[in-house]
Amino acid sequence: MKRTLPRRLLLSLAVLLVFIVGGVGIGGCIFSAPTWKGPKTDHFDGERFINLEPREQKGSFLDWQLNRKPGPWKEWHDVPPGPPPPERVARGGLRVTFINHATVLLQLDGLNILTDPIYSERCSPVSFAGPKRVRPPGIRFEDLPPIDAVVLSHNHYDHMDVATLRRLQEKFPGLRIFAGLGNRAFLEDKGLRQVTEVDWWQEFPLGPEVTLVSARTQHFANRGLFDRGGTLWTGYVFRGPHGATYFAGDTGWGRQFAEARERFGPMRLAVLPIGAYKPEWFMSPIHVSPSEAVQASVDLGARYSVPMHYGTFRLADDGEDEPVEDLKRALVERGGQAPEWWVLGFGEGRDVPPVLAAPVPVVPAPTP
Repeated sequence: MKRTLPRRLLLSLAVLLVFIVGGVGIGGCIFSAPTWKGPKTDHFDGERFINLEPREQKGSFLDWQLNRKPGPWKEWHDVPPGPPPPERVARGGLRVTFINHATVLLQLDGLNILTDPIYSERCSPVSFAGPKRVRPPGIRFEDLPPIDAVVLSHNHYDHMDVATLRRLQEKFPGLRIFAGLGNRAFLEDKGLRQVTEVDWWQEFPLGPEVTLVSARTQHFANRGLFDRGGTLWTGYVFRGPHGATYFAGDTGWGRQFAEARERFGPMRLAVLPIGAYKPEWFMSPIHVSPSEAVQASVDLGARYSVPMHYGTFRLADDGEDEPVEDLKRALVERGGQAPEWWVLGFGEGRDVPPVLAAPVPVVPAPTP
């Protein structure tokens, strides 16, 4: 009798193939998603987006899989959520709340902004396989304050979670969504509305005094097998009369941090990724290490910095606690030359003091 593989196993193999082709953090459609059509630019060759400072990986995905040395993670943290954030902050106020992974609530000048929101159990194209969260979100969904805008750094499944976006727009009908060029067609096909596509360094008003700016990053994008580079990846700057706030999304190292400071001045707050960086020979082109994140905070002139992109989903070989441990080690090695970092607990929020009169000095990156 002819034997056939079960459908669930076939789907699991398909998911694995997507991860092999796409790399870490991909998600969405197994085959492809709509891609951008537009004129050529310095970062779009007519078919795909490219990094302005490309860095070549020193090995393949298969090399990594055959030589993995993953650090330890717990299966689950049964921890209570943090307290509900305030509904709004006053003019001039800035509050940051770390929810999980790259999901951060930024409250500034009366606006509430959510970055790369994910409340789903997995960051995967399917519900039964792929990276599974090891802790609940730090703020319960029902405790979120009114959300005015969501910013999406790119279309990988741990950053563009359709299920969460649908829940948000159902709860907050006036919600605006911002994403890199090429993502609107996919999001609208999923029933999402009020989607604005952004190109690097484009500016959009968010309120009477706050402007959203798309900031260049060093990464890649794809939702499936055949659309790598078809949509744009980006970070964001929120610029207002009381200082600028920077959200990096996913990014490898590059001059983009210094470039953002040159354009907008020192940052009042920087939210920077520190996880999914091992093995560095494979991950460094797309994910900064904790020590590189510290240098990024210096290049940004950030008065305060908050780490994210760690401790929720096991995406690479760094152990659950390694990103924070390496961050603290990097800060000790720099002594007093680095800006102040706040390692917030999941669900912890903190008010950011007003901008200092004296700018934070620039410290050049160490010579390799």
